Amino acid sequence: MTARERSGDILLQVEDLHVAYGTAHVVHGVSFTVRAGEFVVMLGRNGAGKTTILQAISGLIPKRAGRVGFAGDDISRASARDIVQAGLIQVLEGHRVFTSLSVEDNLLIGAAARSRTDLKATIEEIYEEFPEIADKRHQQASRLSGGQQQILAVAQGIVADPRLLMLDEPSGGLAPIVVDRILSFAAKLARSGVAVLLVEQLVEKALKHADYGYLLETGAIGGEGWAADLGDSDLIRRIYLGGHEAAP
Repeated sequence: MTARERSGDILLQVEDLHVAYGTAHVVHGVSFTVRAGEFVVMLGRNGAGKTTILQAISGLIPKRAGRVGFAGDDISRASARDIVQAGLIQVLEGHRVFTSLSVEDNLLIGAAARSRTDLKATIEEIYEEFPEIADKRHQQASRLSGGQQQILAVAQGIVADPRLLMLDEPSGGLAPIVVDRILSFAAKLARSGVAVLLVEQLVEKALKHADYGYLLETGAIGGEGWAADLGDSDLIRRIYLGGHEAAP
């Protein structure tokens, strides 16, 4: 890994996070940070605890122990609603949209979480980036394909004016070219100052767009580093292929 340091103020700070489902201890003392304007990816095999970590940060599931700080405030015991109001927005896995509403109404509901003055311009930017939903803006979301619903779910997160946008497996059901467009748009958001925390199974695509990465191994951080360095690292091979990390 390179010796250069990460820049920017720490926006999200997770310290010694533990999460359990009944007697099953799923997350074991996880600590990591996301800085303002940074695109961070969390990688790991299925069942490693990635989604559980995001849901605990968002207040959707209880924490057994640990602290979550956001923008200088302790949100460890905050409600999911208050966390959203603070500007921490999670796009859940599995394209959760309001299927009985139109595409545009789904976007307007997404924006209702926080007030913003540039909503119209933001929606038009999304339509320009993703014409597959622009062409269906007045149709019910139920008439969209699964991939189009996933795009709409990500767009809802964007229009909510996040300070930190957490994306949980946005590639689900999407063609590779559309995944690239979503991740490119996320990188563009990060360059504009919006921090992004991505959980993703498509390792190569995620690392191509991200700045920094954490590797999760059975509920614990197994390593971290610059995204550009992680792609061909022994650490990646160990976690995904069961190989052994070379001695320093």
